[in-house]
Amino acid sequence: MIQIIPTNTCPPDFSELSRRSELFSTFATEIQLDLDDGIFAPEISWPYREGQWIEIEAMAKAGQKLPFSEKLKYEAHLMVQEPVRIGELLARANCTRIIAHIEVFEDAQAVRNAFSKWKDAGAMEFGMALLIDTPLTSLDSCISDCDVVQLMSIATLGKQGAPYDPRVIGRIAELHERNPELTISIDGGISEKNIADLARAGARRFGVGSALSKSKNPAESYARLKALAESAIV
Repeated sequence: MIQIIPTNTCPPDFSELSRRSELFSTFATEIQLDLDDGIFAPEISWPYREGQWIEIEAMAKAGQKLPFSEKLKYEAHLMVQEPVRIGELLARANCTRIIAHIEVFEDAQAVRNAFSKWKDAGAMEFGMALLIDTPLTSLDSCISDCDVVQLMSIATLGKQGAPYDPRVIGRIAELHERNPELTISIDGGISEKNIADLARAGARRFGVGSALSKSKNPAESYARLKALAESAIV
C-alpha cells in the first residue's frame, strides 16, 4: 500500500508544529515529525531550542497528545545524536512510529534497547533511517528488528528543498531484493517527477516536504503523488 506522509520539517516551536499539523490534517492521515538537534543535523528544531525541552517533558508527564492526534497518526524522524530519550517522550505523547538514524547507534544491541524503551513508552512501530552514503550492510545485524527502513534521498538534512539524489533508486532496489517483505520509506526531494520511479524500485512510504508545503493546493498535490505512485506498481 502506498502511503504519502507530509513532513513537518524542523518546526521552530510548538506553535508552528501545531499550525502545520492542522493544515496536513485536512487531507492526510499521517504526518512525519522531523526533529533536528543541531548536532547530527545542522538545523535546530523544537524541542532543542532554548527553554523548549521542558515542553515535551511536561507533555509526556501529563499524557498530553501531539496536536491533532485524533486525526493524524504521527511518526518521528529523529535526526539527533541522542534519540532514545526524545523517542520515549514522543511515544508518551502519542507518536506511534519512531525512526532514528543507524549512524548514531554503537551496535545492534543498542538499537534493540532503544526499540524496547520506545515500545514500553507506547510506540508501536520502529525503524532505522540511513543517510545516502551509509552502506546498506550497516542494517544487517538489526534489520530483523525493524518494521520500516527509511532511506534518505538527499544529502543535506534538516531543510526542505534539498536536491534529490537519484542514487537512492539503486539502494531501494537492492534493499527490496534482499528483504522483499520490508517496508521501505523514502525521505527527501520527492516530487511528481520521481515518485513513480521510487515506487517501481520498491518504496511504499514517502515522506514529502516541499512538494506539498510549496504547493498552491497541497491536497491536490498529495492526491496526485499518491496516484502516480500507485499507478507505477499496478
